[in-house]
Amino acid sequence: MSAQATLSEPATKTAASSRQNPLPAPKKSKHDRSTTTAFWLFMAPALLGLTVFTLIPIIWGFVLSLSHAQNTIRPVRFVGLANYIDLLTDEAFLRSLATIMVFALFIVPLTCVISLGLALLIHRAGRWRAFFRTVFFIPSAVSYVVASLIWKVSLFNSLESGVANRVISVVGMDPVAWIGTVSPPLYWVVLVSVRLWLQVGFYMIIFLAALQEIPRSLYEAASVDGAKPGWTTFRHITFPQLRATTISVLTLNLIAAFQAFDEFYNILGSAGANVSLARTPLIYLYSLALSDQDFGRGTAGAFILTFVIFAITIIQGKVAGYGEKE
Repeated sequence: MSAQATLSEPATKTAASSRQNPLPAPKKSKHDRSTTTAFWLFMAPALLGLTVFTLIPIIWGFVLSLSHAQNTIRPVRFVGLANYIDLLTDEAFLRSLATIMVFALFIVPLTCVISLGLALLIHRAGRWRAFFRTVFFIPSAVSYVVASLIWKVSLFNSLESGVANRVISVVGMDPVAWIGTVSPPLYWVVLVSVRLWLQVGFYMIIFLAALQEIPRSLYEAASVDGAKPGWTTFRHITFPQLRATTISVLTLNLIAAFQAFDEFYNILGSAGANVSLARTPLIYLYSLALSDQDFGRGTAGAFILTFVIFAITIIQGKVAGYGEKE
């Protein structure tokens, strides 16, 4: 017992001395300091731009939304939530929200179905895949303003020489004023078709990339089990494997739909001319902030629209089960 006590004493003293005199933290080498400096030098322009052009405008806009700011971008008088309450009780603003929801109801599922169908066809195109992929993707690079003016002036004008009127004349129909007809609201055909032409190719590329990531072994196993190519393999293999991509496309498309401005503004006319047809929230806020110079209510409307987009996106993700395990 005495020998064991004698042997344990040095160990105890060593542990006690180590607790009293801890080892100094390792100093950063010159290489580590230079790496850290280089990192912040590379990040500084991006952080500066993010702060100046994003964070500061958001904070300043929120301050304006709580203030009375007529004909000035400086808060004149604090009014609290009065601007928000005023907009949420404004029939014109609520009507614009209903308009954009109707637009999203048409454009989101149509874009998803058409882009997925094109991706499936091009995926099987063999050596022509690159050609068709480029052809359908090119419209995504076209300006929304240019496309809207082409749709308005050439394709869907009210003249007999318009492309759409020439097409319907083949079946004996008279020329139609596509943009000016309110009952039935034929201008929706123009708005939806131009948006589809502009964005289907972009989402097609996303679906095409996801299709190329599906393992071929799944189809081979299904073939061994007797599954025939076509609807059966698409329903039980292809579409389940595209679940995450489909939800992402729906989410991106929904956000883009609620931000619609260019085609409505350029096809239906200026903010004051298209009130009787269809006016999106962004056009309403554009008129409110820039035409009426009411920046307080304008920025409040922008934050309301942001909250609506955020809420609908969250609800859509929850319903679709985004983030859950397969």
